[in-house]
Amino acid sequence: MLVQRRDVGDASSGSMIKIKASHGSYHHDITVPAHCAQSTFDAGSIGVNYGRIANNLPSAAKVVELLKSHGLERVKVFDTDPAVLKALSGSGIRVTVDLPNELLFAAARSKSFASTWVQSNIAAYYPSTEIEAIAVGNEVFADKRNTTRFLVPAMKNIHDALVKYNLNHAIKVSSPIALSSLQNSYPSSVGSFRPELVEPVFRPMLDFLRQTGSFLMVNAYPFFAYESNSDVISLDYALFRENPGVVDSGNGLRYFSLFDAQVDAVFAALSALKYDDIKMVVTETGWPSEGDENEVGASIQNAAAYNGNLVRRILTGGGTPLRPKADLTVYLFALFNENKKDGPTSERNYGLFYPNEQKVYDIPLTVEGLKDYHDNRPPAIGNQTVTTPVSGGGGGVSTSSSGNRWCVANGEMGKEKLQAALDFACGEGGADCRPIQPGASCYDPNTLQAHASFAFNSYYQKEGRAGGSCYFGGAAYVVTQQPKFGKCEYPTGTGH
Repeated sequence: MLVQRRDVGDASSGSMIKIKASHGSYHHDITVPAHCAQSTFDAGSIGVNYGRIANNLPSAAKVVELLKSHGLERVKVFDTDPAVLKALSGSGIRVTVDLPNELLFAAARSKSFASTWVQSNIAAYYPSTEIEAIAVGNEVFADKRNTTRFLVPAMKNIHDALVKYNLNHAIKVSSPIALSSLQNSYPSSVGSFRPELVEPVFRPMLDFLRQTGSFLMVNAYPFFAYESNSDVISLDYALFRENPGVVDSGNGLRYFSLFDAQVDAVFAALSALKYDDIKMVVTETGWPSEGDENEVGASIQNAAAYNGNLVRRILTGGGTPLRPKADLTVYLFALFNENKKDGPTSERNYGLFYPNEQKVYDIPLTVEGLKDYHDNRPPAIGNQTVTTPVSGGGGGVSTSSSGNRWCVANGEMGKEKLQAALDFACGEGGADCRPIQPGASCYDPNTLQAHASFAFNSYYQKEGRAGGSCYFGGAAYVVTQQPKFGKCEYPTGTGH
C-alpha cells in the first residue's frame, strides 16, 4: 500500500490529517491521528551476496533477471568478473565489488597497480554498472595468509585511484570484518575490538572511513553463536521471533534478537574508540537450510524464519537499541547454494535459491512482499503459551498463563522507534487506528505508548497473531493478560 501525506497538522496537539491510501487501482482517504501519518518511515535496505563457487549456476544474464524479478536492488560480488559486471549494466541494481585478499599485497605496495585495477575493473563499467562500493579484501584478519598489514595501505591506494578517475564521491571503499575481530561481544555494551588490532589496523582504518565518508562493513552470523551455544541461547531470540528479550546488564537495554545484539557489540566497540560517527553496513548474514548432524539449528524452517524475519526487521525500519536511528543496509548470504564450497554441509546450503532458480524457501525480499508474509512457526509442544516480562513504562501491562495474547509497545525502545513503528502499523501495516483518534474510545490516555500499543495489537490480531507480527524491530512484545490503558478495550486473540 502506498500512502501519501495530505493536510498535515500538529501531532502534538492531537490534530487529525487525511492520508490517501492506494492499493492497486483502489484509492481511498483515511483519517488518522497526525502521528500515524508518515507514508513510510525511514527504513533499511536488503541486498544479496552473489557467490559463484559452484559449477551449476545460471548465466550472469539470467541471474540479473532473477534479481530484478524479486525486487532486489543491491548485490554484492566477491570479485570483478567482466561477465557479471557487464550483465549488471543498465539493470539499476547497485553493486558492491571485491578486491580479493590475494591482491592486497600488490594494491598496498603499488599505486600504479591500484590505479590500473580501478581503471580496468571499476572505471571501465561505471556508471552503466552502478558500482557503489569496493570491499578491499574480505575478513582479512581471519585470513591465514597474514595479509592484515597490507589492508589499510591497499584501501588508501584504491581510494586514491578513485580520486584520479573522479569516482571517489560515488564509490566508497571499505573492508568486511568478521565478528571474530571483537575481543568482547557479550553483553553488547562491552563490545571491543581485539587489542592487537586496534593501533595497527582499526584506528587507521576508521580514520580513513571517517575522512572518506565511508562505512564499516561487518559480517554477522547469529547462526554460529546459536550453533555453539544452543543450550543457553533461545532459538526464538536467534530467529527474530517473539521472546522475552535479554537485558544488557551494562546499559539496561533490552534486546529481542541476537542479530541486534551482535550489531550493537560492534557499535559499542566503535564507541569505545570514539568513532560513534562511523556508519555500518552488514555485508553478510544468513542461516543455512541444511547442515551436518552436529550443526545445531541448520534447517529449511529455521533459514526461512531467520531470513524472512530479518527482511521484515530491516525493511520496516528502526535501528538497534543502542543506535535507534541507524537504519541498516543488510546483504543476505547468499543468492545460491554453492556446490563447490569447502567445509561442513552448511557451507553449501546458505542459498535463497537452488541453481535452477527455484526458491529454497518462500520469503519476501521487498516491502510489497511483506504484506502477505507469515513466519510459519512450528506448533508449540503441549499447552505452552508465550509469557514475557513486563516492560517498564507504567502501562499497567502484566502477564499470566491465560490462553489469550495481545501485542503491546515496549516503552524501553525510545520515542523514535515507537513512533516509526506506529507510523508503519497505522499506514502500510493496515492497523485499525480509528479508535485512537481524538474523542474516540481509545484516544485517552493520549500517550505514544498507549496509542502504539493499540495500533500494534490491531496489526497483530489482523495478522492472525502470526509469529513475528508482534515485533516491530523490538518495539513490541506479546503479553498474555489484557492490556489496561484507560478504559480502552483491546481486541482479543486466543493463543494456539
